[in-house]
Amino acid sequence: MNHLVRPLRDFFVSLRLTVVLLALSMVLIFAATLAQVNLGIWAVQQEFFHSFIAIWHVGPLFVPLPGGYLVGGLLLINLVAAHAYRFKSTWRKSGILLTHLGLILLLVGQLLTGLWQEEYQMRLEEGESKNYSESYQKNELAITDTTDPKFDDVVAISESLLANGASVQHPKLPFRVVTKAYFPNSTPLEPRADGAPPSLATAGIGLRLMTAPAAVTYKPDERNIPAAYVELVGAGGSLGTWLVSADPRLIPQHFTDPAGHSWKIALRSQRAYKPFSLTLLKFNHDIYAGTDIPKNFSSRIRLTTPDGHEDREVLIYMNNPLRYAGLTFYQASFEKDNDHVTILQVVRNPSWLLPYLACGLMGAGLVIQFGIHLFGFIGKRRTAAPIAT
Repeated sequence: MNHLVRPLRDFFVSLRLTVVLLALSMVLIFAATLAQVNLGIWAVQQEFFHSFIAIWHVGPLFVPLPGGYLVGGLLLINLVAAHAYRFKSTWRKSGILLTHLGLILLLVGQLLTGLWQEEYQMRLEEGESKNYSESYQKNELAITDTTDPKFDDVVAISESLLANGASVQHPKLPFRVVTKAYFPNSTPLEPRADGAPPSLATAGIGLRLMTAPAAVTYKPDERNIPAAYVELVGAGGSLGTWLVSADPRLIPQHFTDPAGHSWKIALRSQRAYKPFSLTLLKFNHDIYAGTDIPKNFSSRIRLTTPDGHEDREVLIYMNNPLRYAGLTFYQASFEKDNDHVTILQVVRNPSWLLPYLACGLMGAGLVIQFGIHLFGFIGKRRTAAPIAT
């Protein structure tokens, strides 16, 4: 058994493995930096760092690379195995132990951040209140029962189900949702022209407006406009095929089922609802005199909860976010054409303290190790025999 375990142990504790993994991480960062021009930041993170295997497109070639999860995981195993096998726990090595413990914590923190962190945005006009934030990248098909004027019952279907052409039957819906066509990006909606091909839609705005597939964009200043044709099939037959689009000009479409229930259907950004509401009281946007360069922008927010336990005003500005209920609200942006609209970045990251703790441990470890060697050197100088004259 030892002849099988020993080579495996030697591989994971090897310093050569450390050097190779560090070199691969440099190559991965270099490739991701070049790919960012065409893919954008979010797509590069998913392709190169939040994966085990990354594919680097170099012209017509496809170069496979170890992804961030693979490189980071092997580095973590290498570091833990080296400590367990090579290092001895003595006070003279306490600084190195703390430094490496901080490094291990940093790797674990990055892994948890990649798995757990969620980023949304909240757009607010002055006087507007919201209890939800919206995703940057993900969308959903929202079908809302509006029969009760006091309560909206919403069923949200993930965009991934639409992309897969799935047939969805939700317990709260008296009909099935069948995807007829899905476009990850589409042209803006426009009136149907004479001679245009027949529409897949048999109800709603799809009878008057049309769209077409478009190339997916990865530019940070552009956004994809997904669209789909979905058919609603009830017990008595079809309720029509509807064109739904994330085009911001399109309002939800309304219809009534045979049982007399009122519904609305829309393709929108994925929402994350909160047990509290934020109201924008005032947005300030200061610029440097004689320029349009932002100097400072801030949002005065009122935070309220339905039970009345929270009702307070908060000022959010650069480097001064609001932290509440496990969420962090940053002052991220604003609308250039409207000085009364703010855009907040909403982040949920349960492991946000780990990088700070890791850096503190590494700093303390370096100081302790340097101090041990410094005092040892001073002690040897003091005990050295004087030179005869």
